[in-house]
Amino acid sequence: MNFVAPVCMAAAVMFCAGMASAQSYPGKPIRLIVPFAPGGGTDIIARLIGADLTESMGQPVVIDNRGGSGGVVGINLMAKADADGHTIALCSLGFSYAPAIYAKLPYDTEKDIAPIAQVASQPFVFTAHPSLAATNMKELIALAKAKPGAIHFGSGGAGGAAHLGTELLKHMMAIDMTHVPYKGTGPALTAMLGGEIQLQLIGASSVVPLMKTGRLRVLAVAGSKRSPALPEAPTVIESGIPGYVFDVWYGLLAPARTPRAIIGRLNAEINKSLKNPSLVQRFAAAGLDTSGGTPEAFEKLIRSEIPRWRKVAAAANIKVD
Repeated sequence: MNFVAPVCMAAAVMFCAGMASAQSYPGKPIRLIVPFAPGGGTDIIARLIGADLTESMGQPVVIDNRGGSGGVVGINLMAKADADGHTIALCSLGFSYAPAIYAKLPYDTEKDIAPIAQVASQPFVFTAHPSLAATNMKELIALAKAKPGAIHFGSGGAGGAAHLGTELLKHMMAIDMTHVPYKGTGPALTAMLGGEIQLQLIGASSVVPLMKTGRLRVLAVAGSKRSPALPEAPTVIESGIPGYVFDVWYGLLAPARTPRAIIGRLNAEINKSLKNPSLVQRFAAAGLDTSGGTPEAFEKLIRSEIPRWRKVAAAANIKVD
């Protein structure tokens, strides 16, 4: 019996069906799930990109905030939705380290998700209270080695981006610093201004005004390149710590099994939007850099991050119930 012809015919039928659905797509409003509460960085990005996509795609892009469990609730809602391109989600770096800190996820990070495109990145910086006897990263590392546990660093909560990013530094440099979690980035920043903690990894846009007044000191940019908002601040790598990169990124996801033609259409429209000078300017005003690229490049980024954060979470014994 010849199995080749039936298989080829089935593949052709699926391809044609996908092309047909892509040609009529979108046939209704697109729901863009934000897996966090309104007002945060992810929400701001979703509203900026959503407004631009509404114009280019001919259908409203409706923002649906579904916070809970560090983004897990919203991502799961998207993963279980119809795979027709009318429900997508904006994820952040936390999507890639969720498998490391949650004992069990309601979705498979690698099998239930179809990456669409990376949308933006936000430079984070290591920021110190002026009382800390360190003016750069080398001095910080030396001080931490000399006085294990004496430096208190804050974050917006256990298992959050700032916590993981600082634990990465601790893991790589074999140093001990004491974590102090707060209920949000704002309270942690207030605590550092008051001298309760000496160190915090935080978005650059939050600290530029405070740095100019001398209330805080920027030690280094955590990402792979310098921040336009802080052109004089070196990266951690430039500061003499090879291999440390902490880029906080954001990107769009769709349910697995979404037709490739629809993924391609979304990717093309997003990349076009990210070249819009008006959108680029609005991103910059919010302290964000536009990204873009192919679905394959975004998938590669996600897959590369997952094992990295498993090691960090295991070393720091970070688990969230």
